[in-house]
Amino acid sequence: MESNGKMKEKMEDSDNETNRNSNAHDPDIASDSEGKISRQPSQSSCYATEDDEDLANIQLGPKMTIKEHLEKDKDDESLRRWKEQLLGSVDASAVEENQEPDVKIISLTILSPERPDLMLPIPESGNPKGLWFTLKEGSRYRLRFSVKISNDIVCGLKYINTVWKTGIKVDSSKQMLGTFSPQAEPYTHVMEEETTPSGIFARGSYSARTKFVDDDNKCYLEINYTFDIQKDWPST
Repeated sequence: MESNGKMKEKMEDSDNETNRNSNAHDPDIASDSEGKISRQPSQSSCYATEDDEDLANIQLGPKMTIKEHLEKDKDDESLRRWKEQLLGSVDASAVEENQEPDVKIISLTILSPERPDLMLPIPESGNPKGLWFTLKEGSRYRLRFSVKISNDIVCGLKYINTVWKTGIKVDSSKQMLGTFSPQAEPYTHVMEEETTPSGIFARGSYSARTKFVDDDNKCYLEINYTFDIQKDWPST
């Protein structure tokens, strides 16, 4: 009969072999030259950019005018009704076919149940001078956009926002706003509710960049600005 020491050594060797076989199939685990196991950052980390790479590889179809959109698949009743609903009261014959879609962000408004609506002026340059607005820490708020669409259909309009504090990126978000047809009245879009961070480390000045881009990666507005998070809302 084997001694207890030898049996223990065999059991440890068996466990180590099992761990090595298991780790060989785990892409997040690597071993160094001494056989020590270390866990690597997962590829599904929140910092990964696979989505952006996938979007960049999408092959978009040829650009078509409003008239061409209406003519295509005109025998398909459901598609025809969907296109008519999308275009609404747009007179396709009145739209110049050689014009690019025109997207104008008319207004940006901060909505919070704790204070009156705060409408933010958008300068012609897209870059407000000085502090653009101040938020109260721990407060709930939404963003509301008013967008005017002219000339042609805009496909896949997106809102992209990046925030830095002391030069370090602390937040990045992207939201699809939708596909819009030209119309006389502006569209209004309200974002989902968010809550500002709170605490001594959350207070202070931030820099941010907001962009509105479409599926062709055409940018219609880029705003570079600064804002503060403080204990209270600024006095009006």
